[in-house]
Amino acid sequence: MVMMRTHTCGELRAKHAGKKATLCGWVETHRMQGKISFILLRDRYGVTQVFVNPEFTKKIGELRRESVVQIRGAVKKRPKEQVKKDMLTGEIEIGATEINIITKASPLPLEPNENIASSEEIRLRYRYLDLRRPKMVKNLTLRHKAIQFIREYLDKKGFLEIQTPILTKSTPEGARDYLVPSRIHRGKFYALPQSPQQYKQLLMVAGMDRYFQIAPCFRDEDARADRCPGEFYQLDLEMSFVKQEDILNITEDLFIKMIEKIFPDKKITQKPFPRITHAEAINKYKSDKPDLRKNKEDKDELAFCWIVDFPLFNKQTKEDFFHGAGNEWGPSHHMFTAPKEEDISLLDKKPGEAKSYQHDLVLNGFEVGGGSIRIHDPDIQAKIFDLIGFTEKQKKEFSHLIEAFTYGVPPHGGIAPGIDRLLMVIMGEESIREVIAFPKDKSARDPVMNAPSEVSSEQTDELGLKIKSR
Repeated sequence: MVMMRTHTCGELRAKHAGKKATLCGWVETHRMQGKISFILLRDRYGVTQVFVNPEFTKKIGELRRESVVQIRGAVKKRPKEQVKKDMLTGEIEIGATEINIITKASPLPLEPNENIASSEEIRLRYRYLDLRRPKMVKNLTLRHKAIQFIREYLDKKGFLEIQTPILTKSTPEGARDYLVPSRIHRGKFYALPQSPQQYKQLLMVAGMDRYFQIAPCFRDEDARADRCPGEFYQLDLEMSFVKQEDILNITEDLFIKMIEKIFPDKKITQKPFPRITHAEAINKYKSDKPDLRKNKEDKDELAFCWIVDFPLFNKQTKEDFFHGAGNEWGPSHHMFTAPKEEDISLLDKKPGEAKSYQHDLVLNGFEVGGGSIRIHDPDIQAKIFDLIGFTEKQKKEFSHLIEAFTYGVPPHGGIAPGIDRLLMVIMGEESIREVIAFPKDKSARDPVMNAPSEVSSEQTDELGLKIKSR
């Protein structure tokens, strides 16, 4: 197979001196020095300096930054006094024998240089340019490596990676749904999944006793620094025939080993992670996501903890409202979370005092994952639906799950750490958008594609929809 390049721009070293190489990349700088010039050529792997003789300098003229070129030449070892120690390829340079300009760049709307700041609005509008910055290349590379580690770890533990549907059913699950109208079934809608919660429980009924996926989740929520509106990714994990401690232990072991491998400069404050009851967290730290770092100025310190023994229900408030539930009680986690065995008797007369098998994973003051042991008794599930004020119609929305439970359901539970938020905290970023390739902005828009956007009347007519003006 013939490739346009023989090496990347971060690959060549002194040992390659004397060999011929072909590089492709973006012109980071083109520095003219009289009749000769020097190109710093960049790709995502690094930067290589290219010496351009008088003949080629005259032929190509001055190249605009970020133009894409192919360069052939001989690898030359630099004298010791000219070695560039700040570059991985600083021991060598390429003496160009051929330069092909593939595409010329227009004047740039932002500077890919790390030292020149651009507004977030401009960075997101021209994200494909912003992603050329070394920091963003590093962040996306670390994200890839972390996800690969997760996959390999869980594979060795006997988990199956199973994909669940993106087009599913709208059910009351705590946040607003994104709805997708059906062309074939006019007047009916799919919903994008807020999480694969019901599907993963059905997989437990199916006997897939160790399941995971890196799952896209869709929730119509407002933006925060630690929450990207619209969509996010979570490590969705579910197991059968387990107790709560089993879930905590495997999750803890996974993240300790991932950090040691992928983020070796980070230091975990305490291993094993502390277990703190919800009541203790509120009384001692005034928060259910306490920051336990010893030195909050140390960006490399990672203080994990588990919060357990949550109330099964919360009082509904404007600030903390579970969409779909009634006006009195909402689930503290979700309606499938099991009450603690010793508190089942409280459901009839004192539901507000019942504790649950919910568990939240907290890191440096951020909730980075949540899960629970699930209800597997249809009678208890029906009682929870009543207590959170579900109507008969709402209960029927979950009839498929209740029916499945009548055919033999194992005890099961799981957890769903948020990939984006977890990596944001580990990397010490202030915004979750720094670890996502193409994030939505604060108003839930995709600035690159200019979405959401209007569609044609032909499309809405085909779906049987009429758009109301406000």
